[in-house]
Amino acid sequence: MTEDPPPPQPAPPPAPSSGPDPAGTPGADERQWALFAHLSALAGFLIPFGNILGPLIVWQIKKNEMPFVDDQGKEALNFQITVLIAVVVCLVLSVLLIGLLLLPVVAVADLVLTIVAAIKANQGETYRYPFTLRLIS
Repeated sequence: MTEDPPPPQPAPPPAPSSGPDPAGTPGADERQWALFAHLSALAGFLIPFGNILGPLIVWQIKKNEMPFVDDQGKEALNFQITVLIAVVVCLVLSVLLIGLLLLPVVAVADLVLTIVAAIKANQGETYRYPFTLRLIS
């Protein structure tokens, strides 16, 4: 009489991870830090150059540990540098009064695109800002 082998045991569920999963999507910690990289730029509405310092600090802290944060931090920083350049151009053009009309447009675009990028980063999607100079690669 032969014995039947025991039925195979189901594989245990994977342990929660903060890093990327095997499919390559970023983990919860990476998504959260990428969200911070984008949203920290909103400090520029309260602190001079806060829009540059916020993403720069988050990017510098996490760029070596988290590839998704490295990518999104550089993207946020590049966009905020582009916004800073646009603001300077608007201030120069304010002599002709057109800069006074363009400045609120730049501010609203900055706010809206930053929020969209933060939402996309929190969903684990790589976001690319439109009209951005890619100075940091």
